[in-house]
Amino acid sequence: MTDTDTQGAPEPGSLLDRFALTDGVAVVTGAGRGIGEGIAVGLAEAGCDVVLTARRNAEIEAVAERVRALGRRALAIPGDITDGVFVEELARRAKDEMGKVTLWVSNAGGADDRTPRHLADMPDRQWDYQLDLNLRAVFTCSRAAAGVLDDGGSIINISSGAALKPSPNNGPYAVAKAGVDSLTRTMSAELAPRGIRVNGVAPGPVPTEVFMEFFGASEDDLPGLGRKLGIPLGRLGTPEDVANAVVFLASPAASWVTGQTLLVNGGNR
Repeated sequence: MTDTDTQGAPEPGSLLDRFALTDGVAVVTGAGRGIGEGIAVGLAEAGCDVVLTARRNAEIEAVAERVRALGRRALAIPGDITDGVFVEELARRAKDEMGKVTLWVSNAGGADDRTPRHLADMPDRQWDYQLDLNLRAVFTCSRAAAGVLDDGGSIINISSGAALKPSPNNGPYAVAKAGVDSLTRTMSAELAPRGIRVNGVAPGPVPTEVFMEFFGASEDDLPGLGRKLGIPLGRLGTPEDVANAVVFLASPAASWVTGQTLLVNGGNR
């Protein structure tokens, strides 16, 4: 076996050591609440410093305090990731102020108008907005990440189970997330020579603010909603479920995993 044959392989050590992200620096978009908050805190627990971005400064500052309470550095940079100029500035500041970037998690997504509509009734503005936020922004973030990541770093794109099946009343979101899955596969091949891995996580139903508004659900509805939606494991997901998958894919334990989108959905089909 040559040195080339083992290039990028995890260093010897205990199994649990290979799941650690000690001294990494992650950028997490949409980090102010919900899944993004869970990812940011999970990465800090695994040993990462975290750069957090979202539009609401107060929210990312609060999450930054949770990261610091875990003994890790945190930098909160508010902004709009649909603005390509901001994304480039975010990447530059992350590297300049934290010293390096080893991981980029594109989590931000959703819709400004949570009204269910069939594609045949979809206004152009809503189509454009959702493709802009849920696909184009992931591309611009991935491009910016590739420019600042250390060789051997990682990009993780948060997709959705909606990308894999018909999604009546939620078409633009599902189309955009299918595009994210394709982008993930292509960038994984293009960045592999630098040892940069590109993967995705596709959550099933998680009761975020957008989810609650879209389904018209209340807190009282949640205990039985997993079974009502036909999830085999009988419950909705949590931000921590998604964070666990992100930590795995970012870690040396996944050093031979790239171009994959991991379903985290309780067995939902």
